[in-house]
Amino acid sequence: MIRMSLRQFRVQGLVAAILLALAAVYLFRLGGEIRAVRDATQLPSRYGQSMLFLAAGFGLVPALIGAFWGAPLVARELEAGTHRLAWNQSVTRRRWLAVKLTVLGLAAVAVAGTLSALLTWAADPVDQVAGDRFSAILFGARGVAPIGYAVFALVLGAVIGLSVRRTLPAMALVFLAVIAVQFAVPNLLRPHYLPAERVTVPMSADAINQARALGSITGGPVIGGVEVPNSWVTATSRLRTADGRQLSDAAFDRCLDEAPTTGATGRFGDTAVCLGELDLHVDIAYQPNQRFWPFQWIELAICLGLGALIAVVGLWVVQRRVT
Repeated sequence: MIRMSLRQFRVQGLVAAILLALAAVYLFRLGGEIRAVRDATQLPSRYGQSMLFLAAGFGLVPALIGAFWGAPLVARELEAGTHRLAWNQSVTRRRWLAVKLTVLGLAAVAVAGTLSALLTWAADPVDQVAGDRFSAILFGARGVAPIGYAVFALVLGAVIGLSVRRTLPAMALVFLAVIAVQFAVPNLLRPHYLPAERVTVPMSADAINQARALGSITGGPVIGGVEVPNSWVTATSRLRTADGRQLSDAAFDRCLDEAPTTGATGRFGDTAVCLGELDLHVDIAYQPNQRFWPFQWIELAICLGLGALIAVVGLWVVQRRVT
């Protein structure tokens, strides 16, 4: 059974090996080039965009594994009718599916783990200086998290293919589903893996000018992009007065639209000066960068757990529902 699974997978495995070898050559070369830069402070400006593009590209690997390895795994057999021959042998349906998932699952772990290790090594000097390892795109392409996503995507693809019974629709559904999960996890789950640290940050004119945004589409005393050194900010309160109350919309709009002219410079100029005179602050929740690896292991466990649950569903479906 294992030998048969490997024979069926030989084309996909060969393509994956070639692409993996090319990626390894490129990343080894890039990592050496990065480590040759003497002034480490220049690394984010020189390689930040490249790291972002690489992370975004490698972040698609689990979705591609789910679409091109997982979805056809059973759907192609059902479309071609070859499942009838396989299921009339001495091997049970559950064992047939379990062996296929195991063989391709190990291959997915090897591919995703190798790519992640190479990218993590190449990008490490840049990450150390930039300090944004919790970025939604970067985090999902570093460490051990990609392994979990790859296994989850493979199993999800196989079960969707088992349910849909058509290869191309299953491939499209799996690809979109995995991308949706990769978008939802950083926004809905990841900030809450461990209790957040909290700090109150005074909003002087200088601090306001260092933020990235003032106001929002819906209005109100909102400030965005306030940073805490060496950490991932997960939540920022609205602007608050010294007594802890939220700054009124009227006072905020007055500084935003009718700030006295002072000739101040900076991103928000006179508006920052006007708000800075109101003795404001924000309450921030954040995750320190030291929690990067604990968060990686937690996310790996979540993905593997979901993959195991979906596999159980698939084993039940293939035995009970598929004829």
